[in-house]
Amino acid sequence: MFARWLQRQWFEQRRLTPALWLLLPLLAIYVVLSALNRALAKPVRLPVPVIVVGNLIVGGAGKTPLTLWLAKQFKALGWQPGIVSRGYGRTGDGVIPVHADSLPTEVGDEPLLLARRSGVPVWVGRQRAEAGAALLAAHPEVNVLLCDDGLQHHALARDVELVVFDARGAGNGWRLPVGPLREPLSRLATVDAIIGNNLKSTLSGAAPGFEMRLLPGEFYRLDDPSQTCTAERFHGRSPLYALAGIGNPERFFQTLAALGLDCKTQAFPDHHRYTAADLTFAQDGILLMTEKDAVKCAGLTAGETWVLPVEAELSPALIEHIVEKLRGRQVA
Repeated sequence: MFARWLQRQWFEQRRLTPALWLLLPLLAIYVVLSALNRALAKPVRLPVPVIVVGNLIVGGAGKTPLTLWLAKQFKALGWQPGIVSRGYGRTGDGVIPVHADSLPTEVGDEPLLLARRSGVPVWVGRQRAEAGAALLAAHPEVNVLLCDDGLQHHALARDVELVVFDARGAGNGWRLPVGPLREPLSRLATVDAIIGNNLKSTLSGAAPGFEMRLLPGEFYRLDDPSQTCTAERFHGRSPLYALAGIGNPERFFQTLAALGLDCKTQAFPDHHRYTAADLTFAQDGILLMTEKDAVKCAGLTAGETWVLPVEAELSPALIEHIVEKLRGRQVA
């Protein structure tokens, strides 16, 4: 409840409300701790190029679809990519590989989705440098690493930094907890590219900007992915329900609306760990969900449930820009 209220303050108000003024002392503490974290970090350089996909705002902005797009583009160019991630929300610790049949509680929801969709090695670990080293030891053919999230994880040296923003932009422009920013907007002067996922505002920075669109694919049935359909299957069907436990649930609900689907929606916190009770609100109808939610909801729904995958669409100029940045890097 408090988290949703805070997000409304960050993204719907373009000025500081009296309640946010009360959080200014916490902002000062956050700034100091962030500076110490960066100053004390000892970045580990891995023997292959590292590309970090991250964002400045809390929550999701489209990093995972962008990471999948990058993996696909690198493979098309003859590279052998691998992916590392923290595995946010998993119960275990340490460094482990992610397989298509891994449990989301053990590896995290986004890494599991990456492993199923990318077809490249995926490893998780709180220390991304350790995860990357383990991945390279197990897969010596890998010659470029993609780090899904980790812009603020300064213990991992990187060659390219990509920052993603969605339609919410930078919110009120303040850092946590007064605003949604993990780092100041001045950080954009040091990154290599700014990716706008339906970004409607302009963010100034020295890096070039690239537009990204998330294109919906065909729905597939949660309990039988071989069954697919288009949105037309659900036109005139009632009741329709939709859930989303992602960084910006409204983005998914708006996608469904653009497909002509009138759904009763239910938003959950990002990385929410679902139980069967969470899904009973849709037991008398058809439930639609994101792929990220689907990896955690298998076996929990009793009714008809369909999953909508999305695919990132970007200009080929982005991968050309990245390869140009990597050209000439000395591999250990």
